[in-house]
Amino acid sequence: MLRRGALALLVPLRRRSAMATPPDRRFVVELASSELVHFYLSNDDDNNHRAPPRCFLPRPGRCYSFCLPAAGSPRERVRAARLHRLLQRRLSQEQPFGAGSAALALLSYSPSREAALERGFLVQDERRAPETERSLEELLRHLLPAPVHLAVYEVAEGGEVRCALWRLDGAAQDRQLVRRARVVAEEEPALHSACAHLLEDAVFRSRGAARRVLEECTSLIPEAKAVLDLVDQCPQHPKKGDFPVIVIEGLDATGKTTLTQAVKDSLNAVLLRSPPPSVSQWRKIFDDEPTLIRRAFYALTNYILASEIAKASSKSPVIVDRLVKTLHIIKKNLGALFLSVYTVFFTL
Repeated sequence: MLRRGALALLVPLRRRSAMATPPDRRFVVELASSELVHFYLSNDDDNNHRAPPRCFLPRPGRCYSFCLPAAGSPRERVRAARLHRLLQRRLSQEQPFGAGSAALALLSYSPSREAALERGFLVQDERRAPETERSLEELLRHLLPAPVHLAVYEVAEGGEVRCALWRLDGAAQDRQLVRRARVVAEEEPALHSACAHLLEDAVFRSRGAARRVLEECTSLIPEAKAVLDLVDQCPQHPKKGDFPVIVIEGLDATGKTTLTQAVKDSLNAVLLRSPPPSVSQWRKIFDDEPTLIRRAFYALTNYILASEIAKASSKSPVIVDRLVKTLHIIKKNLGALFLSVYTVFFTL
């Protein structure tokens, strides 16, 4: 169940669905073993020699798939991320989606890289139970903006997988058949389908980009406003002091804490941790959020840490016990004086 203002997420996103786009769209499913299966939908009967994609269940099983609408603006991305998490929990924890079914991660993309990457799910139903399809339709009608496109997959007599794409309009019980197609397995491309979208989806290239995401969360997560207030108190370009900064990174249970304390004592240095104490009390809250929001939180806490490092390094050496990917933000904020920032990678 979503915390704080869940209904605000259910306002319309972009209404275009990858399942309804032309046949140049490609699909990727992540199996439980983390192996990726690639396929596309074809209107012809060529390539019958190809084995069916392994993500689809043999008879009498049935599979379903759908994608969330593409999200472009920070507001749409936040809503889509939280909606995706809600659907994931509902599909994995609630009946009738529990026993005999599984929800696998699905990506839809265009080889031309012009269309947005879309996320969704492939739902496997071993029992082919009527209540599974009925409950799935009700869930999608309730949570996704109309029209919703639901793909239904079945293995035909000859062993090939056939897809029927249905259009669901609002809360009505009627559905309209959009197309029928054959499912064709595809070899894994040399470049992962998500690579072209990594800068938009996984990396915040500026303080402002991360800030815009957290701004959209303030009505849902009150702590987001407190984080933004702390970030606004940080200078845009903090100036590092003359003392060295040492960032120590290592896996848990390798003695990193012992080494950190020893270096601190020997240099008479100030010990700073990432994330800093001013925001560490909110880690659990943001760790429970979708990846987009969680990364925005940690990106902004790194800017807070960089500001603290700049201030502390004017008085003494600084040791940073690094818990998250902090080094890039520290380097970016401290500029050319980063030459006196050192990183120690510690392992057994």
